[in-house]
Amino acid sequence: MVKALNPIAFHLGPIPVHWYGLILGTAALVGLLLALREARRVGMDPEIIMDVVMYGVPAAIIGARIYYVIFRWDEYYSTHPSEIIAIWHGGIAIHGALIGAILAGYIYSRVHNISFWRLTDIVAPSLIIGQAIGRWGNFMNQEAHGGPVTLEFLQRLHLPQFIINQMYILDPITNTYQYYHPTFLYESIWDLAGFLLLITLRRVVRLRRGDLFLTYIIWYSIGRFFIEGLRTDSLMLTDYLRMAQVISLVLIVLALILMVVRRRLGYADKRYGEE
Repeated sequence: MVKALNPIAFHLGPIPVHWYGLILGTAALVGLLLALREARRVGMDPEIIMDVVMYGVPAAIIGARIYYVIFRWDEYYSTHPSEIIAIWHGGIAIHGALIGAILAGYIYSRVHNISFWRLTDIVAPSLIIGQAIGRWGNFMNQEAHGGPVTLEFLQRLHLPQFIINQMYILDPITNTYQYYHPTFLYESIWDLAGFLLLITLRRVVRLRRGDLFLTYIIWYSIGRFFIEGLRTDSLMLTDYLRMAQVISLVLIVLALILMVVRRRLGYADKRYGEE
């Protein structure tokens, strides 16, 4: 029998510390450090980033959980209300996290009279590298995987054995073990590529203000649309429509429209990094 990795990293007395939480915490820390470094480079007060993170991270977590619970309310949480706050068991939605974080950032920028687009441009690479790291929390929980595949298929991908072993998961319907698509890995790699794209664009191309963040939205949404089609645990809008795919398409269209409209209205005259 292939042995799965233990989702619990260690115990603090009687309290289990899950890999899921540790990995998400690491993702947030890496993103914060990158944003602080970039803020200093372009002349923004790093305290602004700290303030945004202080409000944005809780808003992202709450938004991610609310989004997930809403779309699984009838299926699960209406009869298991005690599990609503059990985020350590997994079950958050990236789109919900984005909504929560963006809303918090927008409110903060309005209250403190700071350019929302300048702020989001600075943190965009941090967001996507955080997502790349965070997907490994799904790996530890054996969630966010795709449909069944063969062992030979995974071996042809030249994956490390520990990833192959972790993709050997019990099917709750048939009560048998099966290998699955490591869609968490596909998305993590896509996000890492997006991170490299964004940091290259901001140094080499110096896009107009707001375009880096909108590029992040487009890049992430394209990858999420196709990868979501492989997953078996999607939140469904209807019996046939996956919510994440619908939201991804909407975000791509909105981001492209914003790029054009902001230029025509003169809201994107400044370049990345300009005050």
